[in-house]
Amino acid sequence: MSAYPKSPKEMTGGMMYFPRMLDKIRLHGRGELGDDYHANLGQARAADGACANFLRVKYEELRDRVLAGGSDEEILDWCYENGRRLNRGDLVVWNGFISKLGWNDFATPRLEEQKEKIGIHRSDIATVSELIDLEEGRRS
Repeated sequence: MSAYPKSPKEMTGGMMYFPRMLDKIRLHGRGELGDDYHANLGQARAADGACANFLRVKYEELRDRVLAGGSDEEILDWCYENGRRLNRGDLVVWNGFISKLGWNDFATPRLEEQKEKIGIHRSDIATVSELIDLEEGRRS
């Protein structure tokens, strides 16, 4: 059975998207993550890779740490110890970036592909986050 990961708007330590990335890793590790998510797991030109890069940790090492267990907060602390600690300014920059991912950036072509694949031809869906919100609303 496929499960859907947490919302990209959820936060850990003030950082958007981080809980979603960890949830995808955990779901994939249990064989419960939907197939649509597999191709982008940890990819540098996707949200997971951007998040790991922003924290200055290697995605593969982060994945191994997540699968070893622990809370989202413990894993964020691990990232801070093994990568870099984010300050308030960093969080503002990250949250601004991730909330607009897909709007006129490297993720735009993938967003347009996903919209076409599921039959959405609306121009008001301009970010990955908006598409996820729409999809979650359809599932409810």
